[in-house]
Amino acid sequence: MNAPRVVLGVSGGIAAYKACELLRRFTESGHQVTVVPTEAALHFVGEATWAALSGRPAATETWESVHEVPHVRIGQNADLVVVAPATADLLAKAAHGLADDLLTNTLLTARCPVVLAPAMHTEMWEHPATQENVATLRRRGTVVLEPAVGRLTGKDTGKGRLPEPSEIFEACRRVLARGAAEQDLAGRHVVVSAGGTREPLDPVRFLGNRSSGKQGYALAATAAARGARVTLLSANAELPDPAGVDVVRVSTALQLREAAHKAVLDADAVVMAAAVADFRPAEYATGKIKKVEGVDPAPVVLVRNPDILAELSAERARPGQLVVGFAAETDDVLANGRAKLARKGCDLLVVNEVGDGKAFGQDTNAATVLAADGGETQVPHGPKEVLADAVWDAVAARLG
Repeated sequence: MNAPRVVLGVSGGIAAYKACELLRRFTESGHQVTVVPTEAALHFVGEATWAALSGRPAATETWESVHEVPHVRIGQNADLVVVAPATADLLAKAAHGLADDLLTNTLLTARCPVVLAPAMHTEMWEHPATQENVATLRRRGTVVLEPAVGRLTGKDTGKGRLPEPSEIFEACRRVLARGAAEQDLAGRHVVVSAGGTREPLDPVRFLGNRSSGKQGYALAATAAARGARVTLLSANAELPDPAGVDVVRVSTALQLREAAHKAVLDADAVVMAAAVADFRPAEYATGKIKKVEGVDPAPVVLVRNPDILAELSAERARPGQLVVGFAAETDDVLANGRAKLARKGCDLLVVNEVGDGKAFGQDTNAATVLAADGGETQVPHGPKEVLADAVWDAVAARLG
């Protein structure tokens, strides 16, 4: 089997140095990489560095090796084109079909999946022109990753930071795994919840659950690889942010509820994979509850948390919005799942068995996807991203 052919485009931003780590990950995992830096990118990382790391000459000039027509052949022969960092200027040129250098020519001739990893100052990312360019690219099927939030150049901090190279690589690996498959979530906004909520009892104790967030993060990452704009509501998950995903951090069920109702306003699909606490302590002790020798502790009185999934199902934020729930069961899995599907009012319910080393905290899962129309899809035991793709297959079919 031939090594996948990857074109790594690098545009002229300070984050260009991070592309060296991305290049290393591609080459060490057996990919054949051609680096195409812009003239501005070469001010940050020189041509010799790209050649040394890739083991191939960097392609920098449209007029070099003219007999090989590099401005056409590089894009035509690629299995994946990824640009990291992608500046605001590069996004604008790609959206409007401009081709004034080798990299933009390559983007025009590519017939393979294209991944763009933006990096710029917050004001540039949030500018209406940039947002319109990103929306245009996504509608065409280009995977435009959401930039990360963090330290930018100088003292500035905000959204616009290049995602970590390891996470960009994972996003690209998922896109390559799908090959030339249609980006069936392109132009869609999806909301995913992940992790487990924690309900504080006092400043040091809480009621929680065993959810690691791995399934929700796999859902977010695979949706991004299929072209979606993804908002991930992360409840206490200690996992790296998936590249290209807008992460909103919450802790309690009430915080998740507030964040969910806000995030779903323009969402095409909502997948509630987080394990939400059914109850919370009726009272919060502002000081640590002390152990008193010879005295039994006072009973903890619990009150119900709101049913977020049922609320989102009953009050769709927009016509045609799909709502997907998760049900973790320990016995009578399918019977309990069908009853919950009817009770919650969602379109799809992913039912999986938990306990005894199953699902929670694991890298694998098995589930049954139940549909409100009576459909039933068995997903055998395997990596959580396989189950995630099965869920998005069902969502995409219904959105389509």
